[in-house]
Amino acid sequence: MPRRKSKRKLRRIPRFKGLSISKLIPNMITVGATCAGLTGVRFALNDKWEFAVVAIIVAAVLDALDGRMARLLKSTSEFGAELDSLSDFVAFGVAPAFILYFWTLHALGGIGWAVTLFLAICCGLRLARFNTNLGKLPPYAYNYFTGVPAPAGAILALLPLIGTFAFGIDNLRTPGVVAIWSVIVALLMVSTLPTFAFKKVKIPQAAILPLLVAAGLLVAGLAGAPWRTLTILLLLYIVSFGYSALTFRRLTKEAERMHEERDSEDDKGEPAGLTDAPPSGGDKPRLRPVE
Repeated sequence: MPRRKSKRKLRRIPRFKGLSISKLIPNMITVGATCAGLTGVRFALNDKWEFAVVAIIVAAVLDALDGRMARLLKSTSEFGAELDSLSDFVAFGVAPAFILYFWTLHALGGIGWAVTLFLAICCGLRLARFNTNLGKLPPYAYNYFTGVPAPAGAILALLPLIGTFAFGIDNLRTPGVVAIWSVIVALLMVSTLPTFAFKKVKIPQAAILPLLVAAGLLVAGLAGAPWRTLTILLLLYIVSFGYSALTFRRLTKEAERMHEERDSEDDKGEPAGLTDAPPSGGDKPRLRPVE
């Protein structure tokens, strides 16, 4: 009998299951922000204060990039969100607090340590509130943060340190002054003060060219006198708190007025007890249930 040719079964090479590198890029940036914040603490231990401040600024820049990269690469995930919150707490809560403690707050003893803990804890509470309020704010509040965001709060807390670099004012290193300022910044982070979320601001067509000119001047200032330029920017940001609170209150009143007008228009409609459709045949009109 003729032998049957045995067909060799082709074995399918198993594919490696996992995430592509592009999906991990946002998480890599987040880890880099954490490393930058902790490196700032290391610079503070070695009395390299300028490098410590630069490390926190680098962490803030990386924090601004990781979310955008995640949306751009369509790699958002719950793991990335949790990692980002942990990174923000370390880089913008723990690291700036320790930098200020090693810089001057240690001179106050237990009070300085209490201020350090207070700044770090308030940053953590601010991040927890931000995560729980996602998607719960009214539509008119899309351009505002509730309280000072963590990266801005971290740099604001370092303003006395930056001021000494810019103008050489030794009084800014007074432990009492730094402690009071740290408490104020911590309270601003956990407050309900509406602050501008500049990443969502829409620029009018007529303001594009002046904005580009201002951006060029900003880059020139950062290149020529970085600490003075940064100090002026932080002071302008503080001044903007009053304007953001005013505009937010105006939007809130406008939203309440529109809501009241809508309710009044609903009340002027047909009586709530009758249906809109006329009764057919000899049926009696049905009553709507009253809540």
